[in-house]
Amino acid sequence: MSIKIHIISILLLLITCVSADAQHKIEWLTFEEALEMQKIDRKKIVIDLYTDWCIYCKRMDKATFQKEHISEYINANFYPVKLNGEQKSSITFGGQTYKYIKNGSRGYHELAVALTEGRLSYPTVVFLDENMKIIQAIPGYRSPLEFEMIMSYFGENQHKNVPWSKYQDNYVPIRIKNKKVKLTSGGK
Repeated sequence: MSIKIHIISILLLLITCVSADAQHKIEWLTFEEALEMQKIDRKKIVIDLYTDWCIYCKRMDKATFQKEHISEYINANFYPVKLNGEQKSSITFGGQTYKYIKNGSRGYHELAVALTEGRLSYPTVVFLDENMKIIQAIPGYRSPLEFEMIMSYFGENQHKNVPWSKYQDNYVPIRIKNKKVKLTSGGK
């Protein structure tokens, strides 16, 4: 009987760990789902432009997007979209239909080219404002701290008033800001 209790305890612990981990994941949407959500509640959109073969895309998924404070911030402030730069299905956006274009052994999606303004590389993270206009496309792998700084710069509309270099110089990481808030509010 004690073996059954021990096994049940282990299973409950595993279930708890898995469900706790799932709470800290980015709730990725398709581009079409984000467009529909935008009709109900206007928010900025962050697009992770990737391909299946991109090693740095996978690295960014694991090292950056899996961080709890990053996933929580993105889920709260953006509609997060994963867009495969080589997806075959067409997407209609802004009255235009974007398609997959075969190019040699691979190809590219016209929307990926439009979002990067012709400077296609992977990974690239694209930020759109509430009116679906491109704020900026950020190419390349970004570490958790680099990405945190970038996402909060756009998420808090700092890009409208503060030069990037000044923002970088004065940046306080989210985890430190949150600790200061807890300390000043009595740890609640």
